[in-house]
Amino acid sequence: MLSGPSSARPSRVCFWRLLVLTSGAVLVLLPSTPAIAQMPRLLLPTANDALFRGGGEAFYQYVRRDFKGEITFPWEGGQYGFVRDPVETSDGLVYVHFHEGIDIKPLRRDPSGEPLDDVVSIAAGRVVHCSETAGHSNYGRYIVIEHRWGGSPYYSLYAHLSEIAVSPGADVTAGQRIARMGHTGAGIDRERSHLHFEINVMLTNKFQDWYVAGAPTEPNYHGNYNGLNLAGFDVAKFYLAQRGKPSLTVPEFLAAEEVFFKVLAPAPDQPPDLVRMYPWMSGGGVTSTKPASWEISFTRSGVPLRVTPSNQNVTTPTLSFVKPSSDAYWMLTRRLVYGAGSQARLSPYGRRLVELIMALPKAGPAPAMSGEPGSARSQ
Repeated sequence: MLSGPSSARPSRVCFWRLLVLTSGAVLVLLPSTPAIAQMPRLLLPTANDALFRGGGEAFYQYVRRDFKGEITFPWEGGQYGFVRDPVETSDGLVYVHFHEGIDIKPLRRDPSGEPLDDVVSIAAGRVVHCSETAGHSNYGRYIVIEHRWGGSPYYSLYAHLSEIAVSPGADVTAGQRIARMGHTGAGIDRERSHLHFEINVMLTNKFQDWYVAGAPTEPNYHGNYNGLNLAGFDVAKFYLAQRGKPSLTVPEFLAAEEVFFKVLAPAPDQPPDLVRMYPWMSGGGVTSTKPASWEISFTRSGVPLRVTPSNQNVTTPTLSFVKPSSDAYWMLTRRLVYGAGSQARLSPYGRRLVELIMALPKAGPAPAMSGEPGSARSQ
C-alpha cells in the first residue's frame, strides 16, 4: 500500500559448508539445496477473472488522477508497481508512487452501488490477522492469511473490506469465503470500491521492536502484520506466469526478478529472520559462522530477493550497487535510494528498511514513509 507467529520459521534449516582460508577469511561454498515442495495453483480472490483475458479496465479499478489540472481515471493505476503520481523528466513521464498490490474491481453491486462480490482465500492457510476497525489502517478492514509453501511462510492480504467472515486462528481452504468487497480505508469512495490484494514475504519477526524505536507514541494495531513488515511482489505477473507453468514456485519466480540495488549491512549476532524464514534467499540456509556483513539484493521497490553473507566490513547499512540510470534515484526506488549517477546513496528510508530486516541498533528516529521532503504524495 503489520510480535511474530511461532510458525513463521521453516521446519527444516539447511546449513552452508564452510571453507576457512589461511588468511582467516571464511569462504561460503556449495550450499546444501533445500527441497522446495510444489506449491498449489492459486485461485483468484474474487470471481473477476478478467486478468486472464487481458486484464485492463475489466479487471483493475481505476484511480482518479489530477495531472497539471487535467482529471483522468486510468485503470493502469490499479496495477502493481510504479503506476501513480507522474513526474516529468527529460526522458518523459516517470511514475514515482509505488502501489504494492492490485486493485480488483467489483462485478456486482446492489441498487445503491455497494459492491456484492465475495472474497475468497486463494489457497489453504491459516488466518493470522483481522483488522476489524477501518480507521486503524489505510487498508481499512483487512485480513492476512499465512500459507506454508515449500516450508516457508507467505502472506496473502485482502483489504478495503466491508465485512469480515473469519477470525484469527481459523484454518481456511482454497476458495473459502472470507469477506465481502468494500470501500473502507483512506481515500476510497463507493464508486471506487475494490479489493486491494497482495502476496507478501515477511521481513522480520521483530517488527514491534523496530516500530517502537521509531514511533514510540503511536500504537501498532497489527503486530507483525503491519503493511510496513510485509513486502509484496508482483502478484498479477505471478498469476499469469503460474498459469503458463502450474508448478511455478515463489522462489523460482523471484529468482527471475531484476536486482535494482544492493545494500551491505553489518552482521548482527544472529542471522536475520528473513534468512531463517526463507532459506532459499541465501542459497539454502544460514552460515554457522557470523559473516562480516550481509548483502541484500532488492527490487526497485525494496522487495528483498537475496540475502548473502559477505566478508566486507561495514559499520552502517551501505549501498553497494545500483542499476545505472539518468533519472534521480528517489523517483525510481520509492525513495529508498537518493542521489544520481555516481552520487547514489542509501536514503534514511532505505536505512530504516535495512535496520528492520537485520534487527540492527537504531541509528535514529524512523522517517515518515510519506515521500520526498517538501513534496506531496497522493493516496
